[in-house]
Amino acid sequence: MKQYRYFDLIMALFVTVLVVSNIASSAKIVDWGFSLFGVRMAFDAGTLLFPVSYIFGDILTEVYGYKNSRRVIWAGFACLALSAGIFWIVSILPGEAQWQQYAGDAAYLAILGGMSSGGIVLASLAGFWSGEFSNSFVLAKMKILTKGRWLWTRTIGSTLVGELVDTVVFIVIASLFKVFPWSLFLTLTLTNYLFKCGVEALMTPVTYGVVRGLKKAENEDYYDRETNFNPFKV
Repeated sequence: MKQYRYFDLIMALFVTVLVVSNIASSAKIVDWGFSLFGVRMAFDAGTLLFPVSYIFGDILTEVYGYKNSRRVIWAGFACLALSAGIFWIVSILPGEAQWQQYAGDAAYLAILGGMSSGGIVLASLAGFWSGEFSNSFVLAKMKILTKGRWLWTRTIGSTLVGELVDTVVFIVIASLFKVFPWSLFLTLTLTNYLFKCGVEALMTPVTYGVVRGLKKAENEDYYDRETNFNPFKV
């Protein structure tokens, strides 16, 4: 396998964004303070950071190709599962007496309990997995179709697909497990999707700069013409 200078660094940043955004999603729901078409603009706090993972996903697939992006997606999936397991273990361990007085298990479960509950974990893993692979697949195919031109069409187009899959899968599963009330389904789905796609569009100039710099530094501009797109081929 070809050795790259910055691939490991990007993978580490990608995984960090995933884990931190997942914790934030469980910890707080943010209210923008206004409504759009009668729908309250409120979203889980992880939405502030999670779109960055799709920018990393675009960069990985555009520069290094789908096969390398697939390795990073599985690494992120494993780290999300590991963090969820650790939070669950912590939740069942007995708390120290003084800690119980100023914080306590109730506070832990209220803020981080979602990270250890089966519903939010399953929703996060399923949404991330399906969304990221959809994003990477669409971008790789569009790169071949456009012959490497019009990068913005690939980054935004793949995000529109990937974020839609991710958001719907996540909210549906989380609602089924009563993590979120069904009354917030439309609000959370709409605000999450619009915000994530909006961040991707606004960050397009940054994506262009990073992609251009990495292609030059790594001497790589991969086209997935003969790639096996099976997501399970790790």
